[in-house]
Amino acid sequence: MNQVDYHPMWADLGLNLDTHDQLLAVLGKVYQDFFLSQPNRPKGMDYFNFVMSEVHGLRIKELIDARAAGRKVIGSFCLYVPEELILAVDGISVGLCAGAEFGTAKAEMFLPRTTCALIKSFFGFILEKVCPYIAASDMIVGENTCDGKKKSYEQFRKLVPNFFGMDLPQTKSDEGRNLLRSEYVRFARALESLSGRTITVDSLSQAIETVNAKRQAIHRLARLRSADPAPISGLDALLINQIYFYDDPIRFTQSVNALCDELEQRIAAGNGVFPKGHPRILVSGCPMAIPNWKLPWIVEQNGAVIVGEESCVGERGTRNLTSAHGDSIETLFDNLVDRYSRIDCAIFTPNSERIDHVDSMSSAYRADGVIHYALQFCTPYQMEAFQVEKTLEEQKLPVLRIDTDYSMEDVEPLRTRVEAFIERIRS
Repeated sequence: MNQVDYHPMWADLGLNLDTHDQLLAVLGKVYQDFFLSQPNRPKGMDYFNFVMSEVHGLRIKELIDARAAGRKVIGSFCLYVPEELILAVDGISVGLCAGAEFGTAKAEMFLPRTTCALIKSFFGFILEKVCPYIAASDMIVGENTCDGKKKSYEQFRKLVPNFFGMDLPQTKSDEGRNLLRSEYVRFARALESLSGRTITVDSLSQAIETVNAKRQAIHRLARLRSADPAPISGLDALLINQIYFYDDPIRFTQSVNALCDELEQRIAAGNGVFPKGHPRILVSGCPMAIPNWKLPWIVEQNGAVIVGEESCVGERGTRNLTSAHGDSIETLFDNLVDRYSRIDCAIFTPNSERIDHVDSMSSAYRADGVIHYALQFCTPYQMEAFQVEKTLEEQKLPVLRIDTDYSMEDVEPLRTRVEAFIERIRS
């Protein structure tokens, strides 16, 4: 157990200490019940357990120390914010708190009740003063990946000291690419102004290689999950994909590769976390930010294993690399646009590439069924769920559509539906 008292640090950041203590107590118990109770976990998960035990402690101290040394911390909610540009000015990219039902009553003073849980969550965290990542950030980036976010940022930007709004295209066209490029150039200029550093060919090339190495480590982990028996649980793999957005990129890459070395040995020995032939599930749809672990926990408590996530916190967010080849800033910016334009966010229309991606992942990871997960009132993913279901069911691959939120109130109804779905797969 950690013995360091971080309360003075949290107080300096302006957190509500009593409310923050309550939050950490709840999350600590959930982590114990969901993760530490799993049998036969890989030894390499010890590092990620440590990260989670210090996610509001040592990691925040690292950010504060980095700021004292002149580096800038950039907080964001979405993978469309290029970490490469942040690293190119020697900045630090961190994800922000948006994965738990917290401060809902206060959030609904700014937002309609029918707003999706993710947006309510990041409002709740800042209004309740319990997110040290927001408090430790020099800039908060909000991207317009849906109308809900776009309109909510009109209020949210009043709650944070330095907000950068980033517009995003909704079509994969020449016009869309031009918009994305112009926004990335504008973001780069804001980073240069904030940091006092200039993005150079060398700094951006090195940043691209650093982020590519992190993605390649995640690719390696994803490929190993195709084994039967599965060498790692879906819960643990999701946790790693979540920590991807918080940890130091080089340290994270080394830790994931060390874990993969262990998983390769487990596969060679036929040592899985579940028996061979266990029903295999692919989860597709909305991102699952820390600590949104409800659905994977239900699935793996009830007779199946999750072998892949077609999600922003999963393969949709990490599958493509950015080319580091180019001898000019213009070429490297084009490379960034090429890479990020390929993300199959549901904001795009049409978005048939995402349907193809779900299909190809189902085959690659030998999934027996797909659960399409959507947050209530997340219209883009809820609408695409129908096409995902239709396409896969025509290929005789069972699909279960689930709409939920961050609360635990619907655990039993979800459990009943998931159990029936797994029985359908078995039969």
